[in-house]
Amino acid sequence: MEFRCLAVDRDGQRPLTESWAGDTLVVGLFAGGGSGDGRGLAEELVGEALEGWLQRRRFEAKSGQTLTLERPGGTPATLILVGLGEPAEFGLDALRQAGAGAARTAASAGAEDLGLWFPLEGLEPAAAAAAMAEAVRLGLYDDQRFKSEAEPRSLPARVTLLGLGEAAAAGLAHVEATCSGVELARRLVAAPPNKATPQSLAEEAAAIADAFGLELKVLERADCEALGMGAYLGVAQGSDLPPKFIHLTFRPTGEVTRRVVLVGKGLTFDSGGYNLKTAGSQIEMMKYDMGGSAAVLGAARAIAEIRPAGLEVHVIVASCENMISGGAIHPGDVLTASNGKTIEINNTDAEGRLTLADALVYACGLEPDAIVDLATLTGACVIALGEEIAGLWSPSDGLAEALIAAGTAGGEALWRMPLRSSYKKGLKSHVADMKNTGPRPGGSITAALFLQDFVTRGLPWAHLDIAGTVWSDKVRGLDPAGATGFGVRTLVAWLVAGAAA
Repeated sequence: MEFRCLAVDRDGQRPLTESWAGDTLVVGLFAGGGSGDGRGLAEELVGEALEGWLQRRRFEAKSGQTLTLERPGGTPATLILVGLGEPAEFGLDALRQAGAGAARTAASAGAEDLGLWFPLEGLEPAAAAAAMAEAVRLGLYDDQRFKSEAEPRSLPARVTLLGLGEAAAAGLAHVEATCSGVELARRLVAAPPNKATPQSLAEEAAAIADAFGLELKVLERADCEALGMGAYLGVAQGSDLPPKFIHLTFRPTGEVTRRVVLVGKGLTFDSGGYNLKTAGSQIEMMKYDMGGSAAVLGAARAIAEIRPAGLEVHVIVASCENMISGGAIHPGDVLTASNGKTIEINNTDAEGRLTLADALVYACGLEPDAIVDLATLTGACVIALGEEIAGLWSPSDGLAEALIAAGTAGGEALWRMPLRSSYKKGLKSHVADMKNTGPRPGGSITAALFLQDFVTRGLPWAHLDIAGTVWSDKVRGLDPAGATGFGVRTLVAWLVAGAAA
């Protein structure tokens, strides 16, 4: 799919078709006939009867509404009107929503050469171009790998962003790489647990390394034992599948000015262990418990293609399954992490933080400038923030603010949560240094406090709980029903901005 920007007369002084002659045109309209939208352009194609036609079709330009008009023999042959809602509420997020919905409608209509015309007053041109292009690309994503007969579908070969000049084209520079990273993350999360195994995650990391010249180290069980990773290996010991500790490294050409580590939770299936997940606990969906690892691998794939100057990126995934067997950890066991801390297991279903504990100790040993971990860690975060916002915990104001800004730029919502030290008393153990879970209230906060104990004091670190955002039961904006690839766009925006700073 090719994207381009095309500066055209937005004031209707000459027909659009003098500069663009595609087969399908999308035009955005505000509710209530707000000024600055595409009504003039629509009237140019439909005629003065436009308003009466809209009324008869009960099109009120509410956000998400679309209306298609076929114009046999005309140019364009198909006109799609898209509702943008109220003008005061229109921004980059609304632009993404409209672009994704329009793309789906246009693809259903058989568009080959698609043009998008949206009101862009007040929006930075390059950011608007990126938002629209990502919306189209990701909105049309469709995963049919595991169907015996794929449903036929056609996608536009070319998409023109109308009314955006050469300056805006800079916003398209990273769209291909970023979307490829998101799509990789979606494929990994959506894959069933008999396909997405620790071994297959290691193979995916190897494929990225081979394609883009990255370095890869995969630690086997014996290697992890030598490093004292008792917390991670304790989770892995109940599975017949061997654990794989993945360390993927991107190094820039020339001097390294910034080194960061991305850590992703890599539980390819979580049964809950002896604290077994029961019916109603979504045990059948625990294939997505590796959403953090998918996000960091997707970000690695994108950064490897973008290749920001001066930036060194390490991606860490302590991958394994949490299963039940004669060798699985028991509630009440005490494990020793690689930093020497002892952990009483009071809930085997709080396994992700155990794998992350050893991964974070390993990450700190790389002496980075910052560490960010992503994990589908707690149901408590879903209760607190729902399915569209990820929780963010960090003792570093600068890092937290940079990640929130990157999330805004990438269209992914983050909300900073408290690291309240007094809650840490809920992790006290009578037999070990700490327990792996605290009381039910504030469960996502105590989980973050647990992780903080495995990060070198003073090192900028942030924890993103993406448990609610990694999967969607319905089509939502850019996201299909299923795996969303959440986190990739935020990480890429943060890494690129940090490299440029």
